[in-house]
Amino acid sequence: MTRTARRTRRTLQAAGAGAAALLALSACSSSGDDSSAATSDSSASASSTSGDKPSGTVTVFAAASLKESFTALGEKFEKAHPGTKVTFSFGGSDSLAASITGGAPADVFASASPKTMKIVTDAGDAAGPPAAFVRNQLEIATLPGNPDKIASLADLTRPGLKVVLCDRTVPCGAAAQKALDAGKLTLKPVSYEQDVKAALTKVELKEADAAVVYKTDVHAAGGKVEGVEFPESAEAVNAYPIVRLKDTDNADAAEAFIALVRSAEGQKVLTEAGFLKP
Repeated sequence: MTRTARRTRRTLQAAGAGAAALLALSACSSSGDDSSAATSDSSASASSTSGDKPSGTVTVFAAASLKESFTALGEKFEKAHPGTKVTFSFGGSDSLAASITGGAPADVFASASPKTMKIVTDAGDAAGPPAAFVRNQLEIATLPGNPDKIASLADLTRPGLKVVLCDRTVPCGAAAQKALDAGKLTLKPVSYEQDVKAALTKVELKEADAAVVYKTDVHAAGGKVEGVEFPESAEAVNAYPIVRLKDTDNADAAEAFIALVRSAEGQKVLTEAGFLKP
């Protein structure tokens, strides 16, 4: 459903609610029972803002690096709120932001950088100010055992080494470039990938010798890769903001999911995945 169609539907719903309210007022002079019934119908039509317990489906657009931790949080959410379902769309934050501003139906957006979140807020698609909930730092992912003996960011510039980076429009790619600039290094990768998981996969499949990804991705990969820390990463730490989207059809569930992410329980899941506190 397009954003225009969603807004049209809400306009019709609001008109219907207004008509119900007028009927309730006119009924007050003739029947208390009829007035109660009209009030009940009006309350039901406004369930998305009534503060009821979360129900139904909540759709979350989230940065690819959040896949493992958000999937775990989605399971916790569904268990805590029977009758709910959390669906995710993971990918590059820039692509997700473009989808949202283009009218893709979603309830929550969790971005890997304030810059990509700003695409959504500038378009007027956020229901309020975003809140930073974690930070993430870069790490070099190498083949298991680090056969190329990569010990620094500068080592990635060695001739013959196949290195993969995220595209510069993606937060992990922008952060990698910032780190390279901090080290006054020039690196020509064999490819630029559309999100951090795609970059990591190149190393896991041995199609690349190394990739600059997030610590959380190295952590999630387990023994499939080996991580190498580098000091320049401290100059490129990304803050992750989250926000409820204005065009949501399920505000209660959206707010409840964001609350879980920011809660002590949610933060525990995220820090165990390697994220830094906001």
